[in-house]
Amino acid sequence: MADLILDAKGLNCPLPILRAKKALNSLPSGATLEVQATDPGAVMDFEAFCRTTGNELLESRMDGSTYVFLIRHTG
Repeated sequence: MADLILDAKGLNCPLPILRAKKALNSLPSGATLEVQATDPGAVMDFEAFCRTTGNELLESRMDGSTYVFLIRHTG
């Protein structure tokens, strides 16, 4: 279970990433953030976001029509 859940459904790029970044900054290192999004571009966006920020993408899956990402904050 994630430490924080971010509902970014209905938002288009770059808003899910920007909101995730803000949410991660509020979490201690090692905490996890679950992001729920509906933008199909979010899959590539979150992979790139985690790769460039050093945060760990633990899971990327579909739940119905929602993309779900589980990210561990490493900052």
